[in-house]
Amino acid sequence: MAEPQKNAENGIHIRNLYKIFGHGAAGYVDMVKKGMTKAELNEKHGHVLGLKDINIDMPGGDIFVIMGLSGSGKSTLIRHINRLIDPTAGEVLVGDADVVKMNPRELRDFRRHKTAMVFQKFALLPHRNVLENTVYGLEVQGVPRARQVESAMRWIERVGLKGFEQKYPNQLSGGMQQRVGLARALTNDAPILLMDEAFSALDPLIRMDMQSVLLDLQKEIKKTIVFITHDLDEALRLGDRVAILRDGEVIQQGTAQDIVLNPADGYIANFVKEVNRGRVIRLDAVMAPINAGAQPASVRAHADTTLDEAATMLTKAGQTELSVVNGNGEQIGRLDLQRIISAMVTPAAGN
Repeated sequence: MAEPQKNAENGIHIRNLYKIFGHGAAGYVDMVKKGMTKAELNEKHGHVLGLKDINIDMPGGDIFVIMGLSGSGKSTLIRHINRLIDPTAGEVLVGDADVVKMNPRELRDFRRHKTAMVFQKFALLPHRNVLENTVYGLEVQGVPRARQVESAMRWIERVGLKGFEQKYPNQLSGGMQQRVGLARALTNDAPILLMDEAFSALDPLIRMDMQSVLLDLQKEIKKTIVFITHDLDEALRLGDRVAILRDGEVIQQGTAQDIVLNPADGYIANFVKEVNRGRVIRLDAVMAPINAGAQPASVRAHADTTLDEAATMLTKAGQTELSVVNGNGEQIGRLDLQRIISAMVTPAAGN
């Protein structure tokens, strides 16, 4: 709980958000609130329901993933955060400021200094080399050239592109182009990073590599990252918390473990049934209680260790049982290899 408080000014809170596409959209919000479905709204009035009563809290300094299939509203939602799309009703609070109520000057400053965006299609300027693409945001802000270059070179190196500063986008692979996009967003030094299907256009191995780059960087930068994806494995790997959308509504939100262990309905259960549970479920969710006076096992693992990690630890140690410990190193449970394997293959609830 301490981290969100520390970064409260960069937390995002979405309240009662509706988006209806069509002329006079505000006049249809009450109809939707009273139960009119997306299909009915379209059939009777020719309007499209993009978002319906979205309520989400995104703690500052966390990666919050919004996941859904095509047409679920996820890209529409992320574009409300920097008001590339105006809502029909509702609030988008960043800290104490409501983005919806910002005047043009306030909104311009907010977009320049508070948020940065990474797109699926890279959105690099083809006539600019890597360095010039990376400094672009600072250039728009009027930052002195020496500071532009210093910051850009730092992030170019951090994303693994040192030596490619003078290359142009058409000379780079897709993965390298996306690293440029990430370096540009980080150079902007905005506390909120919006990533709309940022890795979806990449080949699977490059995609995994970029996920690892992001997770490693986040340990250092601790930005508020909103990440959009249609891939559940990506959502569960990256997200401190995940919200799953369907037809413009939030069906379930919580930690990856919450969603895998307790799917809200059959729709979510169908998503999670193929998930590698060993990479998601932690020991504290499946451990057995300890008996009074029980001696600790020779292998010890923290409560937030995943099942995969625990199985590897036991295999390397040649043991079949481990002690689960809390942050103070106190034993709070036990777990044997058989129980770990069972938890990996048990079907998700509702299946």
